[in-house]
Amino acid sequence: MPAPYSYDMRPKALTPVKRGERKKDVSQMFNISRNTLDLWLKREQQTGVARAITQHQQGCGHKITDWRRFREFVREMGEEHARANGFRYGETK
Repeated sequence: MPAPYSYDMRPKALTPVKRGERKKDVSQMFNISRNTLDLWLKREQQTGVARAITQHQQGCGHKITDWRRFREFVREMGEEHARANGFRYGETK
């Protein structure tokens, strides 16, 4: 994921748009995409600031919370599953 734009750049880019300048011209002037400018405007409208989102979860959420019970389950079901599908310690049929 690329690094977020600096927070001080965001108001500098949004001010001309609020004054009535075209988004296309402002995005070219600040070398940002038009979509980025639209996202900043939308975020500022929703939250009051155009600050980057911080402390959001990255990656998938883990559903397993009790690892001891999970290990027991794998020990029990792993052997049963392996026998049912013909696996023997890494070998297949």
